[in-house]
Amino acid sequence: MQLRYNYRVYPTPSQQIKLARAFGCARVVFNDGLRARQRAWGQSLPYVSDGQLSKQVITLAKGTPERAWLSEVSAVVLQQALADLNVAYRNFFASVTGKRRGRKVAPPRLRSRKDNRQAIRFTANARFKVLTNGRLRLPKIGDLDVRWSRQLPADPSSVTVIKDAAGRYFASFVVQTLDEPLPQTDSEVGIDLGLTHFAVLSDGTKVTAPKFLRRAARKLRRLQQNLSRKQRGSNNREKAVVKVASAHARVADTRRDWQHKLSTAIIRENQAVYVEDLCVVGLGRTRLAKSVHDAGWASFVGMLEYKAARNGRIFARINRFAPTSRTCSACGRLDGPKPLSIRSWTCLCGAVHDRDVNAARNVLAQGRWDNSNACGAQVRPASVPAPRREAGIRLDAACSTRSVEGISVL
Repeated sequence: MQLRYNYRVYPTPSQQIKLARAFGCARVVFNDGLRARQRAWGQSLPYVSDGQLSKQVITLAKGTPERAWLSEVSAVVLQQALADLNVAYRNFFASVTGKRRGRKVAPPRLRSRKDNRQAIRFTANARFKVLTNGRLRLPKIGDLDVRWSRQLPADPSSVTVIKDAAGRYFASFVVQTLDEPLPQTDSEVGIDLGLTHFAVLSDGTKVTAPKFLRRAARKLRRLQQNLSRKQRGSNNREKAVVKVASAHARVADTRRDWQHKLSTAIIRENQAVYVEDLCVVGLGRTRLAKSVHDAGWASFVGMLEYKAARNGRIFARINRFAPTSRTCSACGRLDGPKPLSIRSWTCLCGAVHDRDVNAARNVLAQGRWDNSNACGAQVRPASVPAPRREAGIRLDAACSTRSVEGISVL
């Protein structure tokens, strides 16, 4: 399995200038390649292949006075910028033709130097190296100071240097790791995600939603108001933008750290994890959009999925249309629809259910059923002979003369 390991890097002022030059060159090559293909499409010319595009916007462009400064950065950075453009086009074509599942992918667009996030990538061909003193050596940039929060499990195949909106620099290594299954356990869990409680487990455990964005709303509001008062294009406005971005980054980092700890604990304690396949995009368009985005369900479920695959656990999503909140987990009776204001209800069998705990138990039951029928077992019920009272033909139900087994029925 390929994983990413991110580390904070601290370039010197001269290295920051070199990185900014590399960001700009990669952006220019990407935009030149995009314009070349757009021009060919507008003139009804054949699609420009990857090799032709690389020769046109990199090799030949370096010999012109307008693009001679492309030689100041590593050629691998420029090639990887074109590789990103090619992947964007392939995803767009696959989405248009229906080969790509999920939401429709728009065609690639021009990159702006005012984007909050800038990134360049070095592959093994660039011969980047992690030195024995802990520094990261990049071609035509120098040795970067890295804060190693943990050791790399293997030699990285590529590294991406990222500058975020808050002005922080990161090195993201791609590493091929071996799966290390955890000791097996008999515990299985179903998870019902929500807003009041971030996660309710089938064993009755309730995890309160931290609401990181709501807690930081007062500070964010003050920083945003301070930003709105600054004159556009001034240095004070740029400083205010960085302060707002830093506050948002702190919220995102805190949420990510909390989700990593919770997902790791759930994967370690359970052999199988089942969650409901929520439509986060649709919920993000409702009046609860801010709370939905603050919860971060999609990133949490993604963590559960890849950690389960890495540690030899079972992970599955159940159908989002399964009536988990309306089904009695004790007798299986399907009750009527219930508004969100009803937090507990009593079934006709006498069982009293907490709405969220009952839904988590139904998620667990549905996940077990789907998983047991996923390896060739019979999913549909077997044919059962009809009772005698249902095998006959009601004569009064026929509106006209029809033939059944050669007998005329009125």
